[in-house]
Amino acid sequence: MDNLLILTINPGSTSTKIAVYKGNKQLFLTNIKHSSEELDKFKKITDQYEFRKQIIIEELKTANIPINEIGAIVGRGGLVKPISSGVYAVNEALKKDLVIGVLGQHASNLGGLIAEDIAKNLPNAKAYIADPVVVDELEEMARISGHPLFERISIFHALNQKAIARTHATSVSKKYEEMNLIVAHLGGGISVGAHKKGKVIDVNQALDGEGPFSPERSGTLPVGALAKLCFSGKYTIEEIKKMITGKGGFVAYLGTNDAYEVEKLAESGNAKAKLIHDSMAYQVSKEIGAMSTVLKGEVDAILLTGGIAHGKPFVDIITERVSHIAPVFVYPGEDEMKALAYNGLMILNNEIEALEYK
Repeated sequence: MDNLLILTINPGSTSTKIAVYKGNKQLFLTNIKHSSEELDKFKKITDQYEFRKQIIIEELKTANIPINEIGAIVGRGGLVKPISSGVYAVNEALKKDLVIGVLGQHASNLGGLIAEDIAKNLPNAKAYIADPVVVDELEEMARISGHPLFERISIFHALNQKAIARTHATSVSKKYEEMNLIVAHLGGGISVGAHKKGKVIDVNQALDGEGPFSPERSGTLPVGALAKLCFSGKYTIEEIKKMITGKGGFVAYLGTNDAYEVEKLAESGNAKAKLIHDSMAYQVSKEIGAMSTVLKGEVDAILLTGGIAHGKPFVDIITERVSHIAPVFVYPGEDEMKALAYNGLMILNNEIEALEYK
């Protein structure tokens, strides 16, 4: 299997990232931009998959990638039914749920669809998705919200959290399944997961902004005030949802979702920017503290990852508050393409078996 290539596909709302790997080596990477004019002609996101597929094939041909040597195509997992962590072969049940969008329509739903459509025309290729955002390994107590009409659910940055957790475990010559870790993904959304022996047994639901506020999300809001606002007649449900996810956090307070810009404003003496910047780090620290209780204080390491982990002032605030719990390690940025390829490589090397989506 060493000579087979891995193609990774990560569709975003206005772009499609693709990369080709041979083993751990990246041979090709590009980010294909899609204009609003190109995408507006499609009624649903999943209607775009033929359009995006053809562009991907053209890019691979232009780059002289020998597509017949591709052995695994790993697409970004979409909003399917809650599933356990792992790599899933794209089958009819998965394709059906990607088209429907069981938990919502999102560009990531295209990943598995495009992967399968390309793979079926290649001699050696099989299509997969890996660690979609709906990975659900919560313990039963973590699902209880406080009222039977509401259940806590698992939607978080599973792909990056799992990849970073495995990377760290390898760096200390241990298996991910042997360790207890707290992983904080710090990006446009923020998720903090309690990883117990290879499973994320509790995590804030980052899609709807639960937990710490982030550059674009409001986080957990005072519920009484939120309920009153919802029935004030001043806002539609769409406007409320946008306040929670999209126009919350830094955007609401400071008019920008750029964490680096906020960091620079804070350093320049802008008191409001410093307060908001430091408060976000404070809330992340609180969430890490909460997850330490989930693990009963038995924490091998705290891992900080995502784009905001590049910001030393932000990381320093968190480290000062949580280093008494466990050593803090920083893995800045997120390399989703590498994470997808890593999962594909484990399949090709027979280190893991592909799971069946039902």
